[in-house]
Amino acid sequence: MIKEILKDLLEALLKYIKSNIGKTIGTFIGIIFGIMILSLGFFKTIFIILCASLGYVLGEKIDEGENLKDILLKVFHK
Repeated sequence: MIKEILKDLLEALLKYIKSNIGKTIGTFIGIIFGIMILSLGFFKTIFIILCASLGYVLGEKIDEGENLKDILLKVFHK
């Protein structure tokens, strides 16, 4: 009986998550951000987010077939 209730609850939760993916991701990002601010402080959290964003952008460029050396030359070349 409890297994059936848990199974139904899990199915309802997964259905909600699939139909509201943006809200779900936003909620988890907000929770993680809040925990990081409480444990690390504001500026350390912002630094980590900036580093992660930079890593994401560089990874995206590499996935698109660009060479890391070319990317860095574009950024640092006069």
